[in-house]
Amino acid sequence: FCHLATAPEFHGRIAQNEARALLQVLNTVVPAGSYDNDLAADRVLLPVDGDDRDLRPVYRARRNGAPVAVIVTTEPVGYAGPIRLLVAIDPGGEVLAARAVDHAETPGIGDFIDPRRSDWMTTFNGRRLDRPPPDRWRLRSEGGEFDGVAGATITARAVVTGVRHALGYATAHPQEIWQP
Repeated sequence: FCHLATAPEFHGRIAQNEARALLQVLNTVVPAGSYDNDLAADRVLLPVDGDDRDLRPVYRARRNGAPVAVIVTTEPVGYAGPIRLLVAIDPGGEVLAARAVDHAETPGIGDFIDPRRSDWMTTFNGRRLDRPPPDRWRLRSEGGEFDGVAGATITARAVVTGVRHALGYATAHPQEIWQP
């Protein structure tokens, strides 16, 4: 008797399905057609906050070998736990798109970060580490540049921090991220 979960032909199918699902998620921030490399395979693993035990994938989009974007993954902690973000950044350090791809924020309150519920995440498009100035990477209610959402301050603050962290991460690791 062969258990389905351990049969070799199923392992290949599972891997293919996982790769297809990953590519679909990555294409939410860097559209297919804007790059010509294998986006899911062209990645580097970089330590989070210098901890070699905690590695974060950074995906690299290229066209004709030239960098188009990197997708930095980050997980700020929201009200209900980690919020997994993808932040696409162009070679000039500008956010192309930011997307929350996994979270447990409260439905109807903190789930405004879900693109099916609101376009709030587009607030980050076109932003850079210096745009707004560093001291303005906060919620408006805290003297910053970004609108919060009533009842979901912790979620909004976490996402602002996460996007800023992703930009800082890309800026701090240019050789590792942009080189082939």
